[in-house]
Amino acid sequence: MKAAVLRAYNEDLSIEEVGFPDCPEDGVILKVLACGVCRSDWHGWTGEHPRVKPGNIGGHEYCGEVVEAGPASNWKVGDVLVAPFILACGTCPQCQMGAQNTCLDQRLPGFLEPGAFAEYVAVPRDHNLARLPEGMSPTLAAGLGCRVTTSWHALTGRAALKGGEWLAVHGTGGIGLSAALLGRALGAHVVVVDVVQEKLDHAKGLGIDAAVNAKDGDVAAQIREITGGGADVSVEALGIEQTVNASLECLRPLGRHVQVGMPVGHTAQMNVNMSAVYQGNLALYGTRGMPAWRYPSLLGLITAGKVDMSPLIAREIPLSDTGKELAAFNGPTPPGVAVITDFTR
Repeated sequence: MKAAVLRAYNEDLSIEEVGFPDCPEDGVILKVLACGVCRSDWHGWTGEHPRVKPGNIGGHEYCGEVVEAGPASNWKVGDVLVAPFILACGTCPQCQMGAQNTCLDQRLPGFLEPGAFAEYVAVPRDHNLARLPEGMSPTLAAGLGCRVTTSWHALTGRAALKGGEWLAVHGTGGIGLSAALLGRALGAHVVVVDVVQEKLDHAKGLGIDAAVNAKDGDVAAQIREITGGGADVSVEALGIEQTVNASLECLRPLGRHVQVGMPVGHTAQMNVNMSAVYQGNLALYGTRGMPAWRYPSLLGLITAGKVDMSPLIAREIPLSDTGKELAAFNGPTPPGVAVITDFTR
């Protein structure tokens, strides 16, 4: 099968013929129908993600059709499925308490094992997977494995965002735009922040209430003015020091900061304004992924027409363009995300 293989950090991926994967006893092999290209993949491509080594096949946002099922599988050939990027064991204490996204024994296709930058992907522990809802395109569903699910859990499972509250979103890439759209669907007022005016205009065109260009000065002060005292919830969607501090400083007293952006490599350690936390009595939440059992709450929102996530998808690309999309994360990116839908070239 064809796969896009990491051979050297910061270089174009190598399109190669590799061996067909073995089917897990408790899982399936999926013919990949669509796979998103995510900033988390970029962290591995640059060498900053400690688990991603040369020879890796990335890709953790995928939707696919079952072509082979193991003897302990929950699915059958022909089923079309989406998967969270964290495949939980289901039996450890974290899983038993419903927090599968903090599983103590995680399987991570695309990071620790071959992912979906390929024609086929082996998926173990397929109790984590969910059926693609009727009428939803695999291209849209590909984003549900990471960016959309992570945003949904950040807002509802961690920060408990309420209708009528102000939500600030720092960074309007895939995960930030997802958070903004979902926050609006939950009835919140939303202000987004970015350095690319095109992305801010795109968000405003989708009904987002307000936008702040970080190039125009003190972001936190602008948000406090727009919101009449500060945001109730602020999502940091980049994982860098500047936006983390802007997120903390834009909150009103008793506000909730959610760390969605991945601080890894040179950004793992940063200087944070803990005085803002102390003085404002702020709550800080970390979040990563979403427990698989929460899929129905998100899929139901989308299939009921309560939120349209289709504006998230900006480009459909062939497998051979994956490396170019990863390289684009080196600088400010245009609106929307790229999804691989052609695995033949």
